[in-house]
Amino acid sequence: MNEPLNIDWATLPFGYLKTDYNVRSYFKDGKWSDIEVSDSENINIHMAATSLHYGQEIFEGLKAFRGVDGKIRIFRLHENAQRMRESAMGLCMEPIPVELFEEMVVKVVKLNERFIPPYGTGASLYIRPFEIGTSASVGVRKASEYLFMVLVTPVGPYFKTGFGLTNICIFREYDRVAPKGTGRWKVGGNYAAALAAGERAHAMGYSAVLFLDPKEKKYLDECGPANFFAIKDGVYITPESESILPSITNKSFMQLAKDMGIKVEQRHITVEELAEVQEAAACGTAAVASPIGEVDDIDTGHKYVIATDGKPGPVTTALYKKLRAIQYGEEPDVHGWCTIVE
Repeated sequence: MNEPLNIDWATLPFGYLKTDYNVRSYFKDGKWSDIEVSDSENINIHMAATSLHYGQEIFEGLKAFRGVDGKIRIFRLHENAQRMRESAMGLCMEPIPVELFEEMVVKVVKLNERFIPPYGTGASLYIRPFEIGTSASVGVRKASEYLFMVLVTPVGPYFKTGFGLTNICIFREYDRVAPKGTGRWKVGGNYAAALAAGERAHAMGYSAVLFLDPKEKKYLDECGPANFFAIKDGVYITPESESILPSITNKSFMQLAKDMGIKVEQRHITVEELAEVQEAAACGTAAVASPIGEVDDIDTGHKYVIATDGKPGPVTTALYKKLRAIQYGEEPDVHGWCTIVE
């Protein structure tokens, strides 16, 4: 598959684009199979598979970048492997061995190397590992067989504004997850539960919903597809909650903030505290960091204007640029976050 690619990398959306190969491994009879390479976009699944009826489905999202030196870097591969094991255990699924996860991700990146966007385009290769229960059951029980698969696709920025200000909103009538539910694992159902609120927000002109804690509706939770952080009086603050997915991007920003001498606090943040922050952003693998200009509380009618000058804040900008520089090999990877694909 060496036909030339007709891709305008600079205008690439965040969407699915067919690539050459995906990789698969099947869990059956107590063990994972050898890695299978496929050029098919389809999977053959039993109509009574537990993933279809009882939600035994988990996934990850990470990226590969072509650096300034021409090398290919996968960002925080090991961290994603560990988080997927935690999601699997949370849903009573078979955890993927870290070594298998990492081998399959590196393999699929190599197989689709021609789809890795050139350095300087702002685009990257998005990597989507996922696991589904495949054994048939009409009773509520965990599967005995699973499929673990990794697909890749080149993508542009998640938000159309790129690293530009977006406005988000708060709805109190929607919950993303239940208290002590599946919020801390990367489960498709969490995102399905956020769709109605997200569609309504988009129709009103907002880029995302800032969900509140599902128990008291008092504290900030997360932005559906991304974590939330803010800068208050020079301190990096981000919500602490059992219902929030531990974002690897947020974790990276917290470390970079500490490296810069910025104090980090992971704690409860009330809605009213938004009036006291100088910067805010949604962060995640897809968006990296999306600076927030305004948070509108739809139920109370209160508008929290974060960016008074219409520009992303200096700390958010510095963190974003630092992380991107590490991903593209422009600055030293002192924490060993990048896996270089040989």
